[in-house]
Amino acid sequence: MKYSDYYAALGVERSATADEIKKAYRRLAQKYHPDVSKEPEAEARFKEIAEAYQTLKDPEKRTAYDALGQRPQGEEFRPPPDWERQHGGGDGQFSFEDVDFADLFSRFGARSGARSGMPGQDFEVPVEISIEDAFRGTTLELQLQMPEYDSSGRVTRVPHAVKARIAPGAVDGQRLRLPGKGGKGFNGGRVGDLYLDISLKPHRLYRATGHDLYVDLPLSPWEAALGASVEVPTPAGAVSLKVPAGTSSGRKLRLAGRGLPRPRGAAGDLFAVAQIVVPAQLSERERELYESLGKESGFAARSHFAENT
Repeated sequence: MKYSDYYAALGVERSATADEIKKAYRRLAQKYHPDVSKEPEAEARFKEIAEAYQTLKDPEKRTAYDALGQRPQGEEFRPPPDWERQHGGGDGQFSFEDVDFADLFSRFGARSGARSGMPGQDFEVPVEISIEDAFRGTTLELQLQMPEYDSSGRVTRVPHAVKARIAPGAVDGQRLRLPGKGGKGFNGGRVGDLYLDISLKPHRLYRATGHDLYVDLPLSPWEAALGASVEVPTPAGAVSLKVPAGTSSGRKLRLAGRGLPRPRGAAGDLFAVAQIVVPAQLSERERELYESLGKESGFAARSHFAENT
């Protein structure tokens, strides 16, 4: 069989912690999952990543994998003598003929776990939802290629339709567990779990930080200088916001409770970030007024420069 370097597949060192391995898998799975990725050869890359993670996340399988030694990727090899007896609890008569590295651990594990049954594999999938979906909640209908054991204990991937309800208030980076929605068990083992790694799609107006939302608020020079009441969009509909006189660009005006809902407690806030904009073209009269204001005003926008000279 040909050796597969699982650590290289996940981009981690052989000394990586379980948490580092999990984080690497989530990052790569979100990038290469064939249901959402536009990367070339995403499906093959995702299969490689998932195969590596299924082995390295399990302490016993990782120990058995490490006992195989470190070899160049793709090198032909056979497991060391007594590897199966030491790490699988088998009788030492396991045949490695015609065994592909990809199913070595699943086939080997099926023999060692046959008496008590093997739990189904957990499965993680990245999903993207809109900020509107995060605000109101949504139901996703996913068509997945789920890992399952066949009758011989080998892991195969079969089509699996899953309907997942995401409650209002989902945030970027949230991990949602769906118990019993993962791969089927072997020999009476329990069904695995499905985990959804949620990310929010880029929005033309809003930026999300946790449950808080940010929106740029364009203001004309006179609205910023004199103050004004303006309409601001929120996921629940436009609301009126009072802009204080003397507002500068970058000032954050808070609309309490207008962000994303929380499962428990008050909703997040929406912050309107002032952005002073000027006309791209001026009429003759507008130019005269701006020139007149420039002559009459004693305002020095760069007075702080003088303090450093």
